[in-house]
Amino acid sequence: MYLKRKVDQYLSEWYKNPDHKPLIIKGARQVGKTESIMQFAETNYDNVIYINFALDKKYRVITEDGYTVEAVNKAISRIDPSRNFAPGKTLLFFDEIQDHPDIATALKAYCIDRRYDVICSGSLLGIYYKKIESNSVGYKTDYTMRSLDFEEFLWAKGYDDGLKADLLKAMQDGAPLSASVLQVMSEVFLDYVILGGMPAVVLEYVSSGMFSNTLHLQKQLLADYEEDITKYAEGVDQSRILNVFRHIPVQLAKENKKFQISKVASGARFKDYRGAIEWLANAGIINVCYCLNYPEFPLKGNYDETKYKIYMADTGLLIAMLDDETQEDLRSRKNIGTYRGGLYENVVGDMLVKAGFDLYYYSKENSTLEEDFFIRNTENLIPLEVKARNGNSKSLSTLIKSDSYPDIHFGIKLIDGNIGVEGNIRTFPHYLVFLLREYLRGE
Repeated sequence: MYLKRKVDQYLSEWYKNPDHKPLIIKGARQVGKTESIMQFAETNYDNVIYINFALDKKYRVITEDGYTVEAVNKAISRIDPSRNFAPGKTLLFFDEIQDHPDIATALKAYCIDRRYDVICSGSLLGIYYKKIESNSVGYKTDYTMRSLDFEEFLWAKGYDDGLKADLLKAMQDGAPLSASVLQVMSEVFLDYVILGGMPAVVLEYVSSGMFSNTLHLQKQLLADYEEDITKYAEGVDQSRILNVFRHIPVQLAKENKKFQISKVASGARFKDYRGAIEWLANAGIINVCYCLNYPEFPLKGNYDETKYKIYMADTGLLIAMLDDETQEDLRSRKNIGTYRGGLYENVVGDMLVKAGFDLYYYSKENSTLEEDFFIRNTENLIPLEVKARNGNSKSLSTLIKSDSYPDIHFGIKLIDGNIGVEGNIRTFPHYLVFLLREYLRGE
């Protein structure tokens, strides 16, 4: 069973563009890159030359005689004479290129030659680009793939785009959802929070209709991440990366979810651990949310890189890292609000990143003023407050009403509840975060 993904549409548009360049699809381990590319390739090409540099180590020599199209193709055909290089009908799919990053140097030649389409895929590419001799800047296209977002999860569950249209209209109208829709969406969202979006986990659940074996798959993925850290981390202390990775659940359980390096190890300092955090972020394993210096435009460059929160890039994997008692509370009592709201913040942060937003928060020194996230449209800076229930939003109200924050005119409160509008605060259920970008286009 193939899970429909948003990259499918992207690949279709890339293929139809007569001027398309070689494509590199990046993403964390096991987010579905290979499956999606092969689905696309087998539908659109007579010949697919698939090379996996992690499994087929013999192909790591194909650039030894140079990076020209002729040199690389000749080297491939020498290893496997059965390969068919029919011009205009062939896709070369180089997979796991983190194990042979030099292949990206050949993309310029393939782009200029234009007889063959090329797609590369791999994990940890944010890191391994540094090892590429020449990464063909201007002669390739990059695309980042993540685990399933909530919309893709709805597709996997069998819901069509009609549901999305109805939800978006309700947001735009400020109209509460019906009791039946609210119940269905809340249950589907709980499933998404527990499972996350890793394709193998979702496929197991969709195929069986049960949660059986999903936790085992999640724990195996976490073990694979730790194995990658010990295998690929170079130039950075592996123990520091593992320390940061393992402390994410602990620090999200705190009332103050700011990540504190001092809690990771005795005497630990940010400057010593900065590389570890960057490594995990570049690998697509975590999402980093930086503290704004002040809630105003611009956002980029207007933050303190030493103050941040760290969220797992897949909430299902975060839950798999929790102790057995917390998991039992969540699964049996359907209590996402356990864990001091850290799960809500994590899933909202993950959904924002998958919707194309960068993550920022604000915490005013010597004050109780703190806001969980900030996003923007063309004219407004919009604070987002994440709550387990629908309660008072003191910080949100202060940011909207105070003359000290001229870029802020309204705010959004995310709750375990229904749609509502009160003054300049729009209230939405957490799961509607996946529609925020489209909602804001109408503002």
